[in-house]
Order: sequence, then C-alpha cells, then structure tokens
Amino acid sequence: MTGRPLQDHAPQDPDQLEIDPALPPAYPDRAAWGTAPSLRAWQAAAMHKYFSDQPRDFLAVATPGAGKTTFALTVAAELLGRRLIDRITIVAPTEHLKVQWAEAAARAGIPIDPTYAAGKGKTSKDYVGIAVTYAGVAVNPLAMRIRTENFKTLVILDEVHHAGDALSWGEGVREAFEPAARRLALTGTPFRSDVNPIPFVTYAPGDDGIPRSVADYAYGYAHALADHVVRPVLFMAYSGEMQWRTRAGDEIAARLGEPLTKDMTAQALRTALDPAGSWMPSVLAAADKRLSEVRRHVPDAGGLVIASDQESARAYAKLLRAISGEAPTVVLSDEKASSKKIATFSENEARWMVAVRMVSEGVDVPRLAVGVYATTYSTPLFFAQAVGRFVRARKRGETASVFLPSVPTLLGHASEMEVQRDHVLGKKITDEGDIFAAENDLLAQANASEAASSELEFSFEAIGSQATFDRVLYDGGEFGHSGEVHVGSEEEMDFLGIPGLLEPDQVRELLHSRQSERARKQKRSAPVAEPDTVSELSTHEQLAVLRRELNGLVAAWHHRTGQAHGITHAALRKECGGPAAAVATSDQLHARIDRLREWAARKSS
Repeated sequence: MTGRPLQDHAPQDPDQLEIDPALPPAYPDRAAWGTAPSLRAWQAAAMHKYFSDQPRDFLAVATPGAGKTTFALTVAAELLGRRLIDRITIVAPTEHLKVQWAEAAARAGIPIDPTYAAGKGKTSKDYVGIAVTYAGVAVNPLAMRIRTENFKTLVILDEVHHAGDALSWGEGVREAFEPAARRLALTGTPFRSDVNPIPFVTYAPGDDGIPRSVADYAYGYAHALADHVVRPVLFMAYSGEMQWRTRAGDEIAARLGEPLTKDMTAQALRTALDPAGSWMPSVLAAADKRLSEVRRHVPDAGGLVIASDQESARAYAKLLRAISGEAPTVVLSDEKASSKKIATFSENEARWMVAVRMVSEGVDVPRLAVGVYATTYSTPLFFAQAVGRFVRARKRGETASVFLPSVPTLLGHASEMEVQRDHVLGKKITDEGDIFAAENDLLAQANASEAASSELEFSFEAIGSQATFDRVLYDGGEFGHSGEVHVGSEEEMDFLGIPGLLEPDQVRELLHSRQSERARKQKRSAPVAEPDTVSELSTHEQLAVLRRELNGLVAAWHHRTGQAHGITHAALRKECGGPAAAVATSDQLHARIDRLREWAARKSS
C-alpha cells in the first residue's frame, strides 16, 4: 500500500481536536492515514493535550499494544501539516525497530530512511526523516546535533528508558537532540530505579521526597483492558521437583516455587529451563495444547518461546518440532535475516517462533497469543516488555496465555500487571531481592553477545526435573486445584482448555467455575480427613489453601459490590502491607482474609 503524499496533510483546526468525554475507545477518521482504521480515545485525548499545551517536550506512557506508534505518527503528521516542523528523527532501541518504524511511517505518508548512519551526513531528498538507534546516536552525537540544528526537527524517542541504560547513551541523546524544535518521548514499560536521569524527561519529588518521572499522558494496562484495547492475560504457572549438583559435589533436590534462598531459587529455575530435563518438554507440550485450543477460535494464533541464549533456543525449537510436528521459526538477533524472519512469521499462520531477546520489546506480531517465558531475566522491565508481545488486541474476546515457572519474582510481576511505575531517581539499583544477583555480570556479558550457555561457568549442574501444573494468575487472583496436578491430567486441561475467545469477565467466571467444580468432585471422592491433617500440609499446600480462600472472598466481594478483583487485592495490600498474593506469606494472607471479612461485616451492619 502506498502512503498519502505529504502535501495532503492539511493543517487541522485545533477545535477539531476537542474530545467528547463519552467517546468510545476508538472512533473513525483520526489516525495518520494508513496507520490504523481509527484513532483510539486515549490517542485522541493525548493529541488534544499535546496541541493544547504545545510543549517542546512530551512524555507519553502507554501500555504495550496500546498504539504508541500510531499516536506518535499522528502527532508528526499534524506538526508537518502545520509547518511547525520540517524534519523527523526517530530513535529506536534496535535495528529491527528502525525498519518497523519506517514501514509504519510510510503507511502514514511520511517517508523515513531507516538506513541512515551518523557519518553518512546527507540522505535522499525523498525522505522527510531518518530512523536511528540509541547506540548509533552515542557513536557520533555531534553529527546528529548538526543535522538537528539544520532543520526544524521533531525527535521521537521510542522506549525512551533506553536513554538511561548507559551513561554514554544518555549523554549522546542529550547532546544530539538538545537543539530540537520538538521532542516526543514514548515508553510502555515499568522504569527501573537508578541514579541516571533520562534526557528531556521532567522529574518531581514524590511523597517520600525522591524525584520521579512525570508523564504528560499515561494510559495503563488496566485502563486499556477496560477499553478492550489490549487482551487479558492468563499466566499459567508450573512448579515441580528439581535436582542439581553443586560445585562441591552435593546433590540437592527442591521444589520450584517453595521458599528457598536466592541462590537455590536461581539454580532451581535454571534446572527447570534445561532442555535436557523433563520440565521444559512438559511445559512446551502444555503450551502447544493451549495454542491448539486457542486456534479453534483464532485460526492464525501463534506462539512464542523467549529463551536466554542461542543454544537453549535451538534445543527448544527441536523439542517443539517433535511435539507439534512443525518446525518453529528460530530468531537470533545476530543473524542478518532476523527482521525478515519475524516479518514472515507475522504474516503467515505458522504455530511457533523461538527467540533470544529479539522479540522482547517493540516488535509487532499481533497474532501472538501464547507465550513461554523460558529465560532467567527477571526484572519488571524485561518481564513487561516480554508480556507486551502478547497483549495487542485485534478483535474483542481474544485472550493471551503466558506459561512461566513458579518463581516468586515472576509470580509477583504477573500479579502486578496493572501497576503503573515511574522512573525513580536517587535510589541506586542493588542486588537486594534479585535472585540472580550472584551471576548478573556473567549473564549480562553473555546475553550482550548472546553467547551459548556453555561458555558460562555456572556453579551447579542440572541433573533432572519434573513439571507439575501449579496455578493460573489472572486479574490479581489465583486459580487452581488442591494437591499435585500432573501434566497431561484432566485437572490441567480444566485450564488449558479455556476457549480462546472470551470477554475478561467471562474468563474470570470460567476460572472460578472450573476451580469450584473440580473442588466439589474432589470433596465427594476424598476420604474423611483426620483433625490434624491440615497442620501436616506442606508450606506450598498451606499457602495454596489460603490463596484460594482469599480469592473466594474477593470474588464474593466483587459480586456484592461490583468492585474489580484487582482493585480489591490492591486495596487489601495497601491496608495490610506485603507483596502480591502470589508471593505473600501465610501471615499476610491471613491478615487480608480477616480484613476482607471485616469489610463484609461492616457492610452487612
């Protein structure tokens, strides 16, 4: 499809950007031509704010899949039409995203050169702008500054948090684009807490006096879900028994998800992700079953496995071929054909893609509906980027399913999908709470070049692993069956077999009904328990009982008050303290159960 010529971008009257408060999530004839059939309400509202304030700097924070690209290109087209700018520079995190931006801009009638390099100097007069990477800007910021000074330039900083990743990147961005006429910063993921301010972002002290980034417009996951702009996500958590040998020669057995030390949790997770064990083949088989169920209703639905390194990615691909009977697409970011492979997969109906980091951020494959989180990265930033690949909605009712290990850090992130974060300054990043702290430097070094895992001197050797289904996390709540649920069982299929087309409320009701129906069957067939049986439950079983009790009370509160489950969980956490229910202690869960009962009693009286 050819883009509309630039001269057709006629200036709009500012009054045309007035927004009706009752506007639905999308309405026609507002998007930059060719980028979308309609502009969503949040995009129109952000446009209205932008052109009302006429700022030099604007930070838009919108959840992955909400349509930041369309918003930015609509702003760019409007600025070009009003002759407020005459050139555009787009800064993206990766080479692939440069091309993706150029293609989207072409559909909007804005020709962008994605092959431009700072040393190149000039580009064809057919182009109105260029697309570069943050790393490319850091190489020669002076050349970029000269270009920025020579034109009235709009700079679009895509995933602007990358400007804080390295001091040289931040300094390069500041030097190169300080003279820009306009700067539009975009991000869709939680910010890290560190001491490096992101260029051209405003900071203001929070309640604790610590400076935090201030967004000019924010559109979070919870809002987008309510607007049907993104899909609801079912997190399928799997635990199981792990065995490994330490450097000292000791053989250790532990259950994934049980309370363990940071080192033991890290080693248990790496044991689970070992393709030679039984955990990964079992989870990949479960994910493939889930994909088959989704494809009953969404025939072109695809799956993505996110791996830690190339060796694992190839091994997972081999397992998937044996499971599904179809060879998956393998994407390694140091391959020249990576972008072409992703584009081809996006357009066809193949079942699976396996990638190393390449598809963790920004890459648009809207048909992805099932994911397997098979990487040791555990930061909120990376987790949100990864999950963001699956949430883009194409039509109402589509759901996303992400399979992940029952590791406290990941379960906590899954439970807090709706939490909105700002960039926090003056608080150094520490290894506190990072279960992979001991090997962070090695992992960063390895993943920078995507070296095979065999090049790392890990302090353990995986011996074996077995997977069991743990629970489903959805909308702040948890759903599952009591006792050990084996892979391939009917109990597991209660959750893997959920239809691929359901509204969010229908998903919640179905999870509740399948959990309670199985519980009734188990109760009828179970022998009468002795009085002291409960006290003999293992830690993970006790916690599971308490979480189910809490979720049942939250569901009852929802039916009574209409308050969303996630909001109730957040209110309980605010009053009682502690982390998300997925990783809370028994005392914290007891406190929330008691508090919710107090609320119910007060409402009754």
